[in-house]
Amino acid sequence: MKIAFYAPLKSPSHPVPSGDRLMARLLIEAMRRAGHIVFAASELRSFTAAADDPADADIRAAALDEIERLSALWQAQGAPDVWFAYHPYYKTPDLIGPALCRRFGLAYVTAEASYSRRRNLGQWARAQAEVLEAVRLAAVNFCFTARDRQGLEQVAPEARFAALAPFLDTAPFAAVTPHPRPGQLIAVAMMRPGDKMASFAMLADALDRIADEDWTLSIVGDGKMRGELERRFAGFGPERIRFHGERSADEIVALLGDSALYVWPGCGEAYGLAYLEAQAAGLPVVAQATGGVPEVVRAGVTGLLTPEGDVAAYAAALRRLLRDDALRREMAGAARAFVLRERSLDRASGVIDDYLGKAMAGQ
Repeated sequence: MKIAFYAPLKSPSHPVPSGDRLMARLLIEAMRRAGHIVFAASELRSFTAAADDPADADIRAAALDEIERLSALWQAQGAPDVWFAYHPYYKTPDLIGPALCRRFGLAYVTAEASYSRRRNLGQWARAQAEVLEAVRLAAVNFCFTARDRQGLEQVAPEARFAALAPFLDTAPFAAVTPHPRPGQLIAVAMMRPGDKMASFAMLADALDRIADEDWTLSIVGDGKMRGELERRFAGFGPERIRFHGERSADEIVALLGDSALYVWPGCGEAYGLAYLEAQAAGLPVVAQATGGVPEVVRAGVTGLLTPEGDVAAYAAALRRLLRDDALRREMAGAARAFVLRERSLDRASGVIDDYLGKAMAGQ
Protein backbone atom coordinates (compact mmCIF):
# COMPACT_ATOMS: atom_id res chain seq x y z
CA MET A 1 0.00 0.00 0.00
CA LYS A 2 0.92 3.63 -0.40
CA ILE A 3 0.63 5.28 3.03
CA ALA A 4 0.59 9.00 3.82
CA PHE A 5 2.08 9.41 7.31
CA TYR A 6 1.33 12.46 9.41
CA ALA A 7 2.50 13.37 12.92
CA PRO A 8 0.82 16.65 13.97
CA LEU A 9 2.90 16.93 17.16
CA LYS A 10 6.39 16.40 15.76
CA SER A 11 7.44 15.46 12.26
CA PRO A 12 9.75 12.43 11.93
CA SER A 13 12.26 14.82 10.35
CA HIS A 14 12.18 17.29 13.26
CA PRO A 15 15.73 18.26 14.35
CA VAL A 16 15.12 17.84 18.11
CA PRO A 17 15.24 14.25 19.41
CA SER A 18 12.36 12.99 21.53
CA GLY A 19 10.27 9.92 22.17
CA ASP A 20 7.59 11.21 19.79
CA ARG A 21 10.06 11.62 16.96
CA LEU A 22 11.52 8.18 17.60
CA MET A 23 8.13 6.47 17.63
CA ALA A 24 7.12 8.26 14.42
CA ARG A 25 10.24 6.91 12.75
CA LEU A 26 9.66 3.43 14.16
CA LEU A 27 6.09 3.33 12.84
CA ILE A 28 7.28 4.35 9.38
CA GLU A 29 10.01 1.70 9.43
CA ALA A 30 7.58 -0.95 10.67
CA MET A 31 5.27 -0.33 7.73
CA ARG A 32 8.12 -0.17 5.24
CA ARG A 33 9.45 -3.44 6.61
CA ALA A 34 6.10 -5.00 5.74
CA GLY A 35 6.56 -3.83 2.13
CA HIS A 36 4.48 -0.65 2.13
CA ILE A 37 5.47 2.67 0.57
CA VAL A 38 5.36 5.30 3.32
CA PHE A 39 5.96 9.03 2.98
CA ALA A 40 5.56 12.03 5.29
CA ALA A 41 2.51 13.84 3.96
CA SER A 42 2.90 17.17 5.76
CA GLU A 43 5.25 19.04 8.09
CA LEU A 44 2.46 21.16 9.60
CA ARG A 45 2.58 21.18 13.41
CA SER A 46 -0.86 21.70 14.96
CA PHE A 47 0.43 22.15 18.53
CA THR A 48 -1.25 24.70 20.79
CA ALA A 49 0.37 25.31 24.16
CA ALA A 50 -2.76 26.62 25.89
CA ALA A 51 -6.54 26.42 25.59
CA ASP A 52 -6.55 30.04 24.44
CA ASP A 53 -3.43 29.96 22.25
CA PRO A 54 -3.75 32.76 19.65
CA ALA A 55 -1.77 30.64 17.19
CA ASP A 56 -4.78 28.34 16.74
CA ALA A 57 -6.37 30.46 14.01
CA ASP A 58 -3.17 30.57 11.97
CA ILE A 59 -2.67 26.82 12.38
CA ARG A 60 -6.18 26.11 11.15
CA ALA A 61 -5.71 28.39 8.15
CA ALA A 62 -2.46 26.60 7.32
CA ALA A 63 -4.25 23.25 7.61
CA LEU A 64 -6.82 24.34 5.02
CA ASP A 65 -3.96 25.33 2.73
CA GLU A 66 -2.37 21.90 3.23
CA ILE A 67 -5.62 20.16 2.34
CA GLU A 68 -5.78 22.05 -0.94
CA ARG A 69 -2.07 21.56 -1.65
CA LEU A 70 -2.28 17.81 -1.16
CA SER A 71 -5.54 17.58 -3.07
CA ALA A 72 -3.98 19.22 -6.11
CA LEU A 73 -0.88 17.03 -5.80
CA TRP A 74 -2.88 13.81 -5.55
CA GLN A 75 -5.19 14.74 -8.39
CA ALA A 76 -2.13 15.12 -10.57
CA GLN A 77 -0.03 12.21 -9.26
CA GLY A 78 -2.51 9.83 -7.65
CA ALA A 79 -3.71 9.51 -4.09
CA PRO A 80 -2.35 7.15 -1.42
CA ASP A 81 -4.35 4.22 -0.06
CA VAL A 82 -4.12 5.13 3.62
CA TRP A 83 -3.71 8.24 5.78
CA PHE A 84 -1.88 7.26 9.00
CA ALA A 85 -2.08 9.87 11.81
CA TYR A 86 0.29 9.45 14.73
CA HIS A 87 -0.52 10.91 18.17
CA PRO A 88 -3.54 13.16 17.63
CA TYR A 89 -4.74 14.56 20.99
CA TYR A 90 -6.15 17.76 22.44
CA LYS A 91 -3.02 19.83 21.81
CA THR A 92 -2.38 18.44 18.31
CA PRO A 93 -5.50 17.30 16.45
CA ASP A 94 -5.22 16.04 12.90
CA LEU A 95 -6.70 18.96 10.97
CA ILE A 96 -5.78 17.57 7.55
CA GLY A 97 -6.32 13.82 7.25
CA PRO A 98 -10.06 13.37 7.83
CA ALA A 99 -10.99 15.91 5.16
CA LEU A 100 -8.66 14.31 2.61
CA CYS A 101 -9.90 10.82 3.43
CA ARG A 102 -13.49 11.85 2.80
CA ARG A 103 -12.57 13.71 -0.37
CA PHE A 104 -10.53 10.85 -1.85
CA GLY A 105 -12.16 7.83 -0.20
CA LEU A 106 -9.02 6.79 1.69
CA ALA A 107 -8.72 4.52 4.69
CA TYR A 108 -7.94 6.51 7.84
CA VAL A 109 -5.78 5.09 10.66
CA THR A 110 -4.57 6.52 13.97
CA ALA A 111 -1.89 5.45 16.43
CA GLU A 112 -1.67 6.73 20.02
CA ALA A 113 -4.76 8.90 19.82
CA SER A 114 -6.03 9.97 23.24
CA TYR A 115 -8.90 11.80 24.91
CA SER A 116 -9.24 13.45 28.32
CA ARG A 117 -12.54 14.91 29.55
CA ARG A 118 -10.75 17.33 31.83
CA ARG A 119 -9.14 18.99 28.78
CA ASN A 120 -12.45 20.21 27.37
CA LEU A 121 -11.41 23.82 27.87
CA GLY A 122 -11.57 26.69 25.38
CA GLN A 123 -10.28 25.79 21.94
CA TRP A 124 -9.02 22.45 23.27
CA ALA A 125 -12.66 21.34 23.56
CA ARG A 126 -12.99 21.88 19.81
CA ALA A 127 -9.73 19.99 19.22
CA GLN A 128 -10.96 17.07 21.32
CA ALA A 129 -14.17 16.93 19.31
CA GLU A 130 -12.01 16.74 16.18
CA VAL A 131 -9.94 13.95 17.71
CA LEU A 132 -13.13 12.01 18.45
CA GLU A 133 -14.39 12.59 14.91
CA ALA A 134 -11.10 11.19 13.57
CA VAL A 135 -11.21 8.19 15.92
CA ARG A 136 -14.73 7.34 14.81
CA LEU A 137 -13.73 7.72 11.16
CA ALA A 138 -10.70 5.44 11.50
CA ALA A 139 -10.69 1.93 10.09
CA VAL A 140 -8.48 1.12 13.08
CA ASN A 141 -7.05 3.04 16.04
CA PHE A 142 -3.81 1.54 17.35
CA CYS A 143 -3.64 2.00 21.13
CA PHE A 144 -0.26 1.77 22.85
CA THR A 145 -1.65 1.64 26.40
CA ALA A 146 -4.76 0.27 28.07
CA ARG A 147 -5.33 3.70 29.62
CA ASP A 148 -5.54 5.39 26.20
CA ARG A 149 -7.88 2.70 24.88
CA GLN A 150 -10.19 2.91 27.88
CA GLY A 151 -10.34 6.70 27.60
CA LEU A 152 -11.34 6.48 23.93
CA GLU A 153 -13.80 3.61 24.40
CA GLN A 154 -15.69 5.58 27.03
CA VAL A 155 -16.47 8.38 24.58
CA ALA A 156 -16.40 6.49 21.26
CA PRO A 157 -17.47 2.90 22.01
CA GLU A 158 -18.43 2.34 18.38
CA ALA A 159 -14.88 3.05 17.12
CA ARG A 160 -12.48 0.28 16.11
CA PHE A 161 -9.42 -0.35 18.26
CA ALA A 162 -6.37 -2.60 18.21
CA ALA A 163 -3.60 -3.04 20.78
CA LEU A 164 -0.09 -2.19 19.61
CA ALA A 165 2.43 -2.48 22.42
CA PRO A 166 5.23 0.14 22.39
CA PHE A 167 8.22 -1.28 20.53
CA LEU A 168 11.82 -0.69 19.45
CA ASP A 169 14.31 -1.55 16.79
CA THR A 170 16.05 -4.06 19.04
CA ALA A 171 18.87 -4.92 16.61
CA PRO A 172 21.43 -2.38 17.97
CA PHE A 173 20.85 -3.67 21.51
CA ALA A 174 20.94 -7.36 20.60
CA ALA A 175 24.33 -6.80 18.94
CA VAL A 176 25.93 -5.55 22.17
CA THR A 177 26.79 -7.68 25.20
CA PRO A 178 26.10 -5.78 28.45
CA HIS A 179 29.05 -5.20 30.81
CA PRO A 180 27.42 -3.43 33.75
CA ARG A 181 29.64 -1.66 36.25
CA PRO A 182 28.50 -2.16 39.85
CA GLY A 183 26.63 0.81 41.22
CA GLN A 184 26.50 2.63 37.87
CA LEU A 185 23.14 4.35 37.44
CA ILE A 186 21.96 6.03 34.26
CA ALA A 187 19.11 8.27 33.11
CA VAL A 188 18.44 9.45 29.55
CA ALA A 189 16.09 12.40 29.12
CA MET A 190 15.66 15.84 27.60
CA MET A 191 16.23 18.72 30.00
CA ARG A 192 13.06 20.76 29.67
CA PRO A 193 10.49 22.27 32.05
CA GLY A 194 7.50 20.32 33.28
CA ASP A 195 7.43 16.57 33.78
CA LYS A 196 11.08 16.07 32.80
CA MET A 197 12.28 18.50 35.45
CA ALA A 198 9.90 16.97 37.99
CA SER A 199 11.47 13.57 37.34
CA PHE A 200 14.99 14.95 37.68
CA ALA A 201 14.01 16.66 40.94
CA MET A 202 12.52 13.45 42.32
CA LEU A 203 15.60 11.49 41.31
CA ALA A 204 17.88 13.99 43.05
CA ASP A 205 15.74 13.85 46.20
CA ALA A 206 15.86 10.05 46.20
CA LEU A 207 19.62 9.99 45.72
CA ASP A 208 19.99 12.37 48.66
CA ARG A 209 18.39 9.66 50.79
CA ILE A 210 20.85 6.98 49.69
CA ALA A 211 24.01 9.07 49.63
CA ASP A 212 25.60 6.47 51.93
CA GLU A 213 25.39 3.80 49.18
CA ASP A 214 28.09 3.20 46.58
CA TRP A 215 26.71 4.60 43.31
CA THR A 216 27.53 6.92 40.44
CA LEU A 217 25.08 8.47 37.97
CA SER A 218 25.38 9.18 34.25
CA ILE A 219 22.88 11.71 32.87
CA VAL A 220 22.44 11.68 29.10
CA GLY A 221 20.56 14.47 27.37
CA ASP A 222 20.50 18.22 26.97
CA GLY A 223 18.16 21.18 26.92
CA LYS A 224 17.57 24.67 28.22
CA MET A 225 17.28 23.49 31.84
CA ARG A 226 20.74 21.91 31.90
CA GLY A 227 22.30 24.69 33.96
CA GLU A 228 19.64 24.35 36.63
CA LEU A 229 20.09 20.59 36.70
CA GLU A 230 23.84 20.85 37.04
CA ARG A 231 23.34 23.14 40.02
CA ARG A 232 20.82 20.75 41.59
CA PHE A 233 23.15 17.75 41.31
CA ALA A 234 26.34 19.67 42.16
CA GLY A 235 26.10 18.73 45.83
CA PHE A 236 26.87 15.11 45.05
CA GLY A 237 30.27 16.02 43.63
CA PRO A 238 31.76 15.44 40.16
CA GLU A 239 33.02 12.01 41.19
CA ARG A 240 29.40 10.80 41.44
CA ILE A 241 27.54 12.69 38.68
CA ARG A 242 28.55 12.90 35.04
CA PHE A 243 26.64 14.92 32.46
CA HIS A 244 27.20 13.42 29.01
CA GLY A 245 25.05 15.86 27.03
CA GLU A 246 23.22 14.81 23.89
CA ARG A 247 24.62 11.60 22.41
CA SER A 248 24.03 9.55 19.27
CA ALA A 249 21.89 6.41 19.35
CA ASP A 250 24.98 4.18 19.18
CA GLU A 251 26.65 6.08 22.01
CA ILE A 252 23.55 5.69 24.17
CA VAL A 253 23.50 1.94 23.55
CA ALA A 254 27.12 1.75 24.71
CA LEU A 255 26.49 3.88 27.82
CA LEU A 256 23.49 1.76 28.74
CA GLY A 257 25.50 -1.41 28.28
CA ASP A 258 28.07 -0.18 30.81
CA SER A 259 25.43 0.65 33.44
CA ALA A 260 23.71 -1.44 36.09
CA LEU A 261 20.37 0.32 36.72
CA TYR A 262 18.11 2.64 34.74
CA VAL A 263 16.76 5.28 37.10
CA TRP A 264 14.00 7.54 35.87
CA PRO A 265 10.91 8.27 38.01
CA GLY A 266 8.77 9.03 34.96
CA CYS A 267 6.54 11.84 36.19
CA GLY A 268 3.68 12.24 33.69
CA GLU A 269 5.20 9.58 31.42
CA ALA A 270 2.91 8.33 28.64
CA TYR A 271 4.92 5.10 28.57
CA GLY A 272 8.54 5.90 27.79
CA LEU A 273 10.54 4.32 24.96
CA ALA A 274 13.68 4.97 27.01
CA TYR A 275 12.53 2.29 29.44
CA LEU A 276 12.40 -0.23 26.60
CA GLU A 277 15.86 0.84 25.41
CA ALA A 278 17.30 0.39 28.89
CA GLN A 279 15.77 -3.05 29.30
CA ALA A 280 16.94 -4.13 25.85
CA ALA A 281 20.44 -3.23 27.01
CA GLY A 282 20.01 -5.44 30.06
CA LEU A 283 19.16 -2.87 32.73
CA PRO A 284 16.46 -3.29 35.36
CA VAL A 285 14.33 -0.16 35.70
CA VAL A 286 13.40 1.78 38.81
CA ALA A 287 10.38 3.99 38.05
CA GLN A 288 7.00 5.03 39.35
CA ALA A 289 3.87 2.98 38.67
CA THR A 290 2.26 5.87 36.84
CA GLY A 291 0.73 6.58 33.43
CA GLY A 292 1.71 4.00 30.86
CA VAL A 293 4.95 2.95 32.57
CA PRO A 294 3.49 -0.44 33.66
CA GLU A 295 2.88 -1.11 29.95
CA VAL A 296 6.64 -1.15 29.29
CA VAL A 297 8.11 -2.32 32.62
CA ARG A 298 6.97 -5.57 34.24
CA ALA A 299 6.77 -4.74 37.92
CA GLY A 300 8.79 -7.11 40.06
CA VAL A 301 10.14 -8.91 36.99
CA THR A 302 12.06 -6.42 34.83
CA GLY A 303 12.21 -3.64 37.38
CA LEU A 304 10.71 -2.05 40.47
CA LEU A 305 7.76 0.34 40.23
CA THR A 306 6.92 2.51 43.23
CA PRO A 307 3.80 4.52 44.17
CA GLU A 308 3.45 7.85 42.38
CA GLY A 309 5.05 10.75 44.23
CA ASP A 310 6.52 8.58 47.01
CA VAL A 311 10.18 9.65 47.16
CA ALA A 312 10.93 7.43 50.16
CA ALA A 313 9.63 4.35 48.34
CA TYR A 314 11.61 5.27 45.24
CA ALA A 315 14.82 5.68 47.26
CA ALA A 316 14.15 2.35 48.99
CA ALA A 317 13.79 0.62 45.59
CA LEU A 318 17.12 2.07 44.47
CA ARG A 319 18.78 0.93 47.67
CA ARG A 320 17.32 -2.56 47.33
CA LEU A 321 18.76 -3.16 43.87
CA LEU A 322 22.09 -1.57 44.76
CA ARG A 323 22.44 -3.99 47.66
CA ASP A 324 20.91 -7.14 46.14
CA ASP A 325 23.04 -7.83 43.09
CA ALA A 326 21.55 -11.30 42.61
CA LEU A 327 18.10 -9.76 42.21
CA ARG A 328 19.52 -7.07 39.94
CA ARG A 329 21.09 -9.69 37.68
CA GLU A 330 17.88 -11.72 37.59
CA MET A 331 15.87 -8.68 36.58
CA ALA A 332 18.52 -7.66 34.05
CA GLY A 333 18.17 -10.96 32.22
CA ALA A 334 14.38 -10.83 32.33
CA ALA A 335 14.37 -7.23 31.08
CA ARG A 336 16.57 -7.97 28.08
CA ALA A 337 14.60 -11.10 27.16
CA PHE A 338 11.27 -9.29 27.49
CA VAL A 339 12.13 -6.50 25.06
CA LEU A 340 14.15 -8.53 22.54
CA ARG A 341 11.43 -11.20 22.29
CA GLU A 342 8.22 -9.25 22.70
CA ARG A 343 8.79 -5.60 21.74
CA SER A 344 10.76 -5.83 18.50
CA LEU A 345 10.23 -3.85 15.32
CA ASP A 346 9.53 -7.05 13.36
CA ARG A 347 6.82 -8.10 15.78
CA ALA A 348 5.15 -4.68 15.61
CA SER A 349 5.46 -4.68 11.81
CA GLY A 350 3.42 -7.87 11.63
CA VAL A 351 0.69 -6.49 13.90
CA ILE A 352 0.39 -3.24 11.93
CA ASP A 353 0.42 -5.00 8.57
CA ASP A 354 -2.33 -7.38 9.65
CA TYR A 355 -4.65 -4.56 10.69
CA LEU A 356 -3.83 -2.44 7.64
CA GLY A 357 -4.91 -5.37 5.48
CA LYS A 358 -8.17 -5.62 7.40
CA ALA A 359 -8.67 -1.87 7.11
CA MET A 360 -8.33 -1.95 3.34
CA ALA A 361 -10.61 -4.96 3.08
CA GLY A 362 -13.27 -2.99 4.91
CA GLN A 363 -13.07 0.03 2.61
